[in-house]
Amino acid sequence: MIQGFFQLAMALAILLAVAPFLGRYMARVFRGQRTVLDPIAVPLERFLSSTGGFAHQASMTGGQYVRAVLVSNGVMGVLVYLILMLQAALPLNPTNLVAPSWDLALHTAISFVTNTNQQHYAGETTYSYFSQVGALGFLMFTSAATGIAVAIAFIRGLSGKTLGNFYVDLTLSITRILLPISIVGAIALLIAGVPETFAGPAVAQTLEGATQYIARGPVAHFEIIKELGENGGGFFGINSAHPYENPNNFTNLLTNLIMLVIPAGLILTYGIMADKPRQGWLIFGMVFVFYAVLVGITAVGEFQGNPLVNSILGGQAPNLEGKEVRFGWALTALWAVSTTGTMCGAVNGMHDSLMPPGGFTTLSDMFLQIVWGGQGTGTAYLFVFLILTVFLTGLMVGRTPEFFSRKIEKREIVLASIILLAHPIAILIPGAITLAFPETLAGISNAGFHGVSQVIYEYASAAANNGSGFEGLGDNTLWWNLSTSFSLMVGRYVPIVALIYLADSMAQKQPVPETAGTLYTDSILFTSVTAGTILILGALTFLPVLALGPIAEGFAIAKAAAEVTAGF
Repeated sequence: MIQGFFQLAMALAILLAVAPFLGRYMARVFRGQRTVLDPIAVPLERFLSSTGGFAHQASMTGGQYVRAVLVSNGVMGVLVYLILMLQAALPLNPTNLVAPSWDLALHTAISFVTNTNQQHYAGETTYSYFSQVGALGFLMFTSAATGIAVAIAFIRGLSGKTLGNFYVDLTLSITRILLPISIVGAIALLIAGVPETFAGPAVAQTLEGATQYIARGPVAHFEIIKELGENGGGFFGINSAHPYENPNNFTNLLTNLIMLVIPAGLILTYGIMADKPRQGWLIFGMVFVFYAVLVGITAVGEFQGNPLVNSILGGQAPNLEGKEVRFGWALTALWAVSTTGTMCGAVNGMHDSLMPPGGFTTLSDMFLQIVWGGQGTGTAYLFVFLILTVFLTGLMVGRTPEFFSRKIEKREIVLASIILLAHPIAILIPGAITLAFPETLAGISNAGFHGVSQVIYEYASAAANNGSGFEGLGDNTLWWNLSTSFSLMVGRYVPIVALIYLADSMAQKQPVPETAGTLYTDSILFTSVTAGTILILGALTFLPVLALGPIAEGFAIAKAAAEVTAGF
């Protein structure tokens, strides 16, 4: 017990130490200031900008930025779809894998271009090395960079600056942040035992005389960008529970922290770029408290174990079902909250086997999308809640709401409402349709409350651009591939478009002078009100689903355990 909670505390402490360094570095990058990578990165960026034709492009308007995001993502998605469908004729296919079904390839292409990486397949038996590295690995960089670029544009707009150029920010995100960290991280993983090879499966003779084929591949560099870019799509079907993706406690800690550092650092980047460092730290602290509380709830639930099992054993035992013994209950709980909070989606244990408190926290992470939030876009979600809090508090005291000395008016509230409403629409509507036809559409493996959680989790994972799953779900069907593709696109592009137009609207407003009645947003009181607003809006939207899923399941397990105990 003590060891497990010590591991959790150590991971949280390392995050607190590392995030500020990356936050300051990203602020320097996007402010155009000198960094240690200039001698290497500047020539590469000049080559890419001149080749791409955006070397002398000026800052974009909101409409131009939106078109750039949608067109570039659309082209990349089509290209990857074609690669997946033609993989049988392409190189680096040592096991001669054929093309997947059209609907699975479509879902995969949409999933990876939206930075979700939701997988309705097992990587080692479905896609070739070329498809995994040349297509999906490519999107792991560009989709993550798209999210960072949108977040930076949003921060600029909120603080009254022009949005910047999407292609420039996309390039900087890759050359200054994602690629350098990935190179160093991949080398560290390689040293720690993660394979990196284009050779086919290893062949071994078992003690019984049978032949065993052991899948391997270029995993190390794929694994690091999977976590750093909050992609989450595993090279192997069991993701980071596989010993070739995550062989030991060092790689587990490294990759867990790697998935947290960019979204955590971006909050502090905002404070620096907007000249509001105090507010950046206050928001960082608020999210850190949310994160620590959710980790604690999950860890306690897993440590206490299953009451049904405990009543039979006659004593308390941690819940180790669906967990790797290398990591145990504590590090699995930490990872589960980290991966759903950051919208990474990688898993080092079966989320389907989590106790109801773990199901509650992982679903809550994806419903709220701000702990720590998606790659870039999650940071922007935080500031949408700030704007709504300013609006609500302004109404309470009878003042025109202002944020950064700019008035919050009808257009901003409409756009903020669209951002927040797109998420439940993409989850609850397809979820309700699926649950209405459990035999023909759902494919759930558990009846009752857990089955509700399975279905809602899949759509929440898609809409939140997370990609993890409860599994136990027969999701490689035409219905699941197409319906989750709808949730993937709505959950990604509707908020991005609204975020950009919201930032553009704020950038065009004239600042108003501060007065004695101005509401200051860099205070503990305002941050506390923001936290309350987040919880209230989340509860109003998703509490019924949580009540029908993990909360009801928890009560059902407790009741069954009490009946077993009474029977003895």
